[in-house]
Amino acid sequence: MQIQLSDHFTYKRLLRFVISPVLMIICGSLYSIVDGFFVSNFVGKTPFAAINLMMPVIMAIGTLGFMIGTGGSAVVSITLGEGNPKLANKYFSFLIYVAAGAGIVLSFLGFLFVRPISIFMGADHELLEDCILYGRILFIGQTAFILQNVFQSLLITAEKPALSLKVSVAAGLTNVIFDFLFIVVFHWGLAGAAVATVMGQFVGGVLPLIYFLRPNTSLLRLTKTAFYGKTLLQTCINGSSEMVTNLSASIVSILFNFQLMRTAGENGVAAYGIIMYVNFIFMGVFVGYSLGSAPIISYHFGAGNHAELRNLFRKSITLMCGAGIILTVIAELLAKPLVMIFASYDMELLNMTHHGFIIYSLAFLLMGINVWASAFFTALNNGLISATISFLRTLVFQIVLIFTLPALLGIDGIWLSVVLAEVMSFVVAIIFFVAKRKKYQYA
Repeated sequence: MQIQLSDHFTYKRLLRFVISPVLMIICGSLYSIVDGFFVSNFVGKTPFAAINLMMPVIMAIGTLGFMIGTGGSAVVSITLGEGNPKLANKYFSFLIYVAAGAGIVLSFLGFLFVRPISIFMGADHELLEDCILYGRILFIGQTAFILQNVFQSLLITAEKPALSLKVSVAAGLTNVIFDFLFIVVFHWGLAGAAVATVMGQFVGGVLPLIYFLRPNTSLLRLTKTAFYGKTLLQTCINGSSEMVTNLSASIVSILFNFQLMRTAGENGVAAYGIIMYVNFIFMGVFVGYSLGSAPIISYHFGAGNHAELRNLFRKSITLMCGAGIILTVIAELLAKPLVMIFASYDMELLNMTHHGFIIYSLAFLLMGINVWASAFFTALNNGLISATISFLRTLVFQIVLIFTLPALLGIDGIWLSVVLAEVMSFVVAIIFFVAKRKKYQYA
């Protein structure tokens, strides 16, 4: 039986609905992870460092898709909850067209300016040429990547989380298969990794586009629309927190790379890249749950069903706390074998990464609550609070800590900065939960 947004959600029903988004986000993480695995083990350390330098830039531009997807999901879900599916489809179509148009412009600009971007990132000599090669190819697929990020949320809003998962699996498998062929079999090196990633992005971005262009069984379909300036503004405000989260993560990654390049050279950059690969998988649980539960929250908020809103709030807090404890224990126990997947060929790199990951993984304890808190307020159409939580968590706290702790603790201060940023963000999230409980009647 298909689960609908209007249903009452038990733990079992809620987990069944969000499992597809969770797996979808984890599959989406395969892009950089698979590239990193094959390039690190079959091409070399310098090309591997090039991926880690350029990926934050690519991800930063791709945040436009997260903003339109998550912000638009709230707008469309609330409109559906208010009983106006025709208008919801017009909003949906308008936002998809805006994302596609913006993606084309950003793809062109990125391709044009990839060299100065690479120089700004600190690349030179062989590393610079590798960054340019990898970046130019990835910018070709940037429009598809933005659309893929948009559809991650809107497929769930259309009550098609399983289809969203299938698309993500297809995109991930495309990347894995062609990474193996282009790098291991054909020996195309770094260029092969980039081409395989772009192919996966086209699968993830174009297949949902085709689905919504045709008659389908979901709540949504691409149709004729108009220009909705206020809706676009509200979407951007709603989704600004998710954009801030992803954009800030890219900015912080750049700052991490600067600090690590200065203190540990290419080994430091490679170590941080490996930690991020493992982090993508664990973070996927929190982000996937947040994406999956957000349309449900928006629907019941739009329908004025406060009893179900309270039910979703209580269950989500419990699930995020439990997931945080479980993932932290797993990360601490499996730190060495996880790191060895990427760095078994270099003992110095392996030891540095293992030590850093032991410290970094403590952040998973509170990360789930903080990620979900931001998504929760986005779903309630309060983009300001959502953006505040994300802005402080992923940018302000981390930037302050990354420039202060290393002076006191050396490279350990870099890894510890993430942990302390999550602790500070948790305090902020609790303050907002308490302050707004009566207004939205979720507790």
